[in-house]
Amino acid sequence: MSEEASNDGVSDEEAADEGAADEEPRELRSFGEQFAATARGARLARRLAVRRMEEWGHPSTSDASCAVALVVGELAANAVRHGRVPGRDFGLRLVLDAAAGLVRVEVADAASGKRPPALPPPVCPEGESGRGLLLVDVLALRWGWTPRVPVGKTVWAEVPVEASAR
Repeated sequence: MSEEASNDGVSDEEAADEGAADEEPRELRSFGEQFAATARGARLARRLAVRRMEEWGHPSTSDASCAVALVVGELAANAVRHGRVPGRDFGLRLVLDAAAGLVRVEVADAASGKRPPALPPPVCPEGESGRGLLLVDVLALRWGWTPRVPVGKTVWAEVPVEASAR
């Protein structure tokens, strides 16, 4: 719709006042893909997340890219280990909100009955696993999960990133 058409019936001064009250639109960049619910699928999800971060101006060696890679790796591994349903893939979605300085990582699986804990579980010092959600908790501003329609859940985390180089 042209700007003239959008201001029909409103004076230029009124339109300017309305525009001043509105926030500037945020530029959101996103990436999404399905992966086999296997260890290989989880590794591929992590690699593609790093590649996407590079495309968004965050080199693979940057703190932002490394943090996103770790969060994707942990959530994808959990989807494979705890959320796997035979014959069903898991989904990865990344959304860069440059204005807010964060990347939202979402990993969706088909297992409705297996929900992540509200807080990272306590870690046994001698244990060989159980640190994934602790890492997510440390690296993310916040994280949680939502039910997915018709089945499954999406575990998400919002990872802070510095201003992009582009």
